[in-house]
Amino acid sequence: MTEQTPADEQAAFDAVELGNRLAEDYPEEELARIAEGLLSGVVHYWLYARQPCDDPRCPDCAPYRSADWRLAELHRLVDDMARSSEYFHSPDDIASGSA
Repeated sequence: MTEQTPADEQAAFDAVELGNRLAEDYPEEELARIAEGLLSGVVHYWLYARQPCDDPRCPDCAPYRSADWRLAELHRLVDDMARSSEYFHSPDDIASGSA
């Protein structure tokens, strides 16, 4: 994963705070539904932010030059972020290799 900056640390913090606020404002709503709404907005914003510029030879935009390449990068980022989360493993997970 790339090194975080103050702006992306703040964005991550604010997203969690928004989720917590929505959970308080809508106590009847499932947390997973709120999380999916947040994720939807984040994915849309990320795709918007990763639109390539109009220079077909721009080295900064090369990894994002096609929709499939953007999606692959998004998958990679989500995988990295999920695996580094303290919530990735749950005590109630099915342990692999158990009989």
